[in-house]
Amino acid sequence: MAEPRYGGAEVVVLADEKEVAAEAARRTIAAIRDAIAARKVAHVALTGGSTAVPLYRELADPVHRGEADWSRVHLWWGDERFVPIDHPESNAGLAYRLLLAIAARAAESGSGAQAVDVDAGDVPGLPIDPQNVHPIEVEETLSESEPVELAAQMYSAELTEHLPLARHATPRFDLVMTGVGPDGHIMSIFPGSPALAPDAPVALAVPAPEHVEPRLPRVTLAARVLPVAGLVLVMAAGNSKAEILEKILGPERDPNRWPGQAALLPNAVWLLDQEAASRLDVPASRNRFVST
Repeated sequence: MAEPRYGGAEVVVLADEKEVAAEAARRTIAAIRDAIAARKVAHVALTGGSTAVPLYRELADPVHRGEADWSRVHLWWGDERFVPIDHPESNAGLAYRLLLAIAARAAESGSGAQAVDVDAGDVPGLPIDPQNVHPIEVEETLSESEPVELAAQMYSAELTEHLPLARHATPRFDLVMTGVGPDGHIMSIFPGSPALAPDAPVALAVPAPEHVEPRLPRVTLAARVLPVAGLVLVMAAGNSKAEILEKILGPERDPNRWPGQAALLPNAVWLLDQEAASRLDVPASRNRFVST
């Protein structure tokens, strides 16, 4: 039997970025509810970059507050740029500002909002217990001789301590979110990355890339976390993603060249808007199109 066109992944084309965010939020909440029903807890690996902004704003809307038991949700990150959390390029900082309203919780919102306002739903932000938020330890390792490597090791240890483990002691997330970079990378797994190896460490230090912005060292999860996750959610929107998606979702398979292909899996859903999907062999329609 021939391999499914997209490795068994579900590819969903939606009208625009707003609809991508709404569908991603719907599937995120469904994955969280399923995990909590099964095991009383949900472990989610967040993404960063431009893809995350509309999704976080959608999820933080008070309308979603009652759709899941957020007190049972643990937040992790698929990758992080090696900058302090208050830096504009910090993936964790982005989630703190948009998804968790940490400024309000710290009484630094500029609007007088407090933690009780977040918890009550009076201002946007999910009421997730701060103890359940697990950023990669950047600031704690900055003074060390090899800080990025140490942060990766610490993150691996924390993941294997808290998450259920699949084969080869691979942490099993209930949901992994990621966008797609201009070179086809997902998380911070760049072309030719050792993170693509089946025996790669759970988390790896990544040197600052020279070919894409921002040129900062990073920590990334290995690709081997993807096949064992409950759901892998890949999001892309805009004309700038059309060319690379044509290659990733094309007939040639070479994850070392296009790492996004590591997420062409039966447990993966790719959410694209019409602009991002414009060079794919799928019908352009305001209605949802699904292909496997």
